[in-house]
This record gives sequence, C-alpha cells and structure tokens, in this order.
Amino acid sequence: MIRKTLKELCCLPGVSGYEDCVGKYMFQWFRKYTSRVTSDTAGNLIAEFKSRNADAKRVMVFAHMDQLGFVVKRIDDAGFLRIERLGGIPEKILPGLEVMVRNRKGEWISGVIGNKSHHVTDASEKYRVIPISELYVDMGFSSTREAKESGILTGCPVVYKPRFESLHNEKCYGTALDNRGGCAVLLDLAEKLSKSSCELNVFLVGTVQEEYNLRGAMVGCASVEPDFAIALDVAITGDTPDMKEILPVSVDGGPVMSMYNFHGRGTLNGTIPHPYLTEMAEKAAAGLKMPLQRTASCGILTDASYVQLYRKGVPVIDLGFPCRYTHTAVELCSIKDLEKLSCLVERILRDTPPDVDFTRKYE
Repeated sequence: MIRKTLKELCCLPGVSGYEDCVGKYMFQWFRKYTSRVTSDTAGNLIAEFKSRNADAKRVMVFAHMDQLGFVVKRIDDAGFLRIERLGGIPEKILPGLEVMVRNRKGEWISGVIGNKSHHVTDASEKYRVIPISELYVDMGFSSTREAKESGILTGCPVVYKPRFESLHNEKCYGTALDNRGGCAVLLDLAEKLSKSSCELNVFLVGTVQEEYNLRGAMVGCASVEPDFAIALDVAITGDTPDMKEILPVSVDGGPVMSMYNFHGRGTLNGTIPHPYLTEMAEKAAAGLKMPLQRTASCGILTDASYVQLYRKGVPVIDLGFPCRYTHTAVELCSIKDLEKLSCLVERILRDTPPDVDFTRKYE
C-alpha cells in the first residue's frame, strides 16, 4: 500500500498554502477507515480513531502535506515570470528545471526555469550560483497580457514538476518525498488502526504550511489538544560520497529517531525529544527486532518544535525515514524504511497505556 500511495501523493502538486490536491486525496483514503475525518480553518486534515476508553490519553501523529516551491513575484513585459522562494529552495539546482504554475482557476500549467545557453556562457559564469532574483520561468508567453489571460498573476504558486520514479532494491525518488513519505505512513497507519482498535485516542493529522515557517501544526494541535505527539518527517542521510562522516543515517537502515535538532538560522527553534518518548521508541524497536537509527543535527526543523509549546507543553518526538537530496526535485528514499516506520509507530501506539503520564518527576 505504501508504494502505491507514495507514488500517487508525489504526483500531486501541493505547495504551502495550496495543499488542496493532497488534502482531498488523503481525505478519501482516511474515509475508508474512519467516519471521523475533519479539517480546520488552516486546512489541517484530522482523522480520529477513538479508544473504547473515553478517558484514554490523546495522541497526535502528524506529517505535513505541503511541499516547498515558489510564488510569482511579477510578470515582465515579455511574459517571463519572476519568482520568489517559498521554503528552503537550493538555488544551485534551479536553472533548467521543469515547474508547474497554478493559475487563478486552479489549473496547473507547465513551464521551465530558464538557463543561458552553454554556448554563450562566459567562463566566469559557469561556476556561479544564480540567485533567485535573476531567475525566471518561461511558459511560452510573449507578453504580460498573455500570461494574465491564462490566469497567471502575481502570487500564483509554483512547484517542481511532480514526478515519482522507482529504482533498484525498493528505492525510489521524486519531487516531494518530503513529506509525502510521512503522509503515506499516516494512511498506512489508518488502515492498521481500522482493523484493530488502540487503547489510546489516536488522531492522524496531515498538516499544512510546514515549509512556510511551520505554521499549520500549531493550529492542528489546538484542534486536537493531544497529551503527546509524534512527528513524522524526513531524516537527512550521511550515506552518499559527499556526506560521509557528517551524519550517521543511511537509507535502508530503518527508521530514525531525532535526539536533537535546531534550525540556527532565522527561526531559533528546535526539538529535544521527551525522554519517556525516546524510551518508548527504543522499547518498541527492540520488541520488533528492528534497527532504530539516531540523529542529532543543526540546520533542521520540524513541526514538532512548535507543537511542543502548545499550552502547558506537549511531549513530542521526531521519528523519520532516511531521505537523500532533500529539497531538490530528486529526493530519494527506501520503501522498506517507510514500512518499518509505520510498524514502529503502530507498536508505540499499541504499547502505550491509556493512562500514560509524561510528568517529569524530581522526587
């Protein structure tokens, strides 16, 4: 199931603030397994699986539905679109990239990010990273008027052209594995929970606008009011030639537990997981005889960093799947890691007593 849903999710455009295609897809899947599927004003999608014990603790398992992209900043006289980044876009990969632009009718239209012909590129330019301010999208228009007649206006969202491809040994790559991989795990968990109820009240939540300063999960948390939460997202790998000895995470190495993350740029936030949750994850992995990788790194941030600050505090943990080439158009992961992540989270949910207490005592 995970391979099927991941492929279909990756082929849907869903830049921050415009997650409709992804949300509608996940809504239909959730409705197969529970009648309690709702959304909030921000656009977060919430699927509830009730415990037979009404007083059981509430857990929010969440993954963001959005992907990074761009917005149209202006359209010049010749019909070329000037764009602004929406999320952590690496500028060095952009020239010559295929994209899609959403017009005011909700249609996604193809375009390409221009790149000066190699034959006339000066030697001094060949090794220069072109800043976003100098890049443009070519959609074949000849004027501003033509662009506007096609429904393309300032503020329209732009995404990498969606794709998904299979590779050897159950690996795959695509444009939005961050974080459609986490969304695919949520859908897999929904099927599992529908077959056998859990002692906890479980809320599976697809959040919005994570790539835009992690805005959606805070609203989703207020809708659910969980007693604890598990965030599902990508984990940066260190198993490629350019990343050796940087991070101890490998594709096909199993799920990843983040012990520390900190953004360090702009948003001075991060997450140190609740110690009881790390113990629960380790115990679940041991029970499944499953490897559990650990990571600690700067420059990374997830929705969990703000969920943990809701009201009196929510115990959180980041669990992820190894992913190479993040924030590019060719993110790569292993289906086997996603399947193991789903099994790990299910085991945590089923092993947790309904009256679990996360209060840290110093007596």
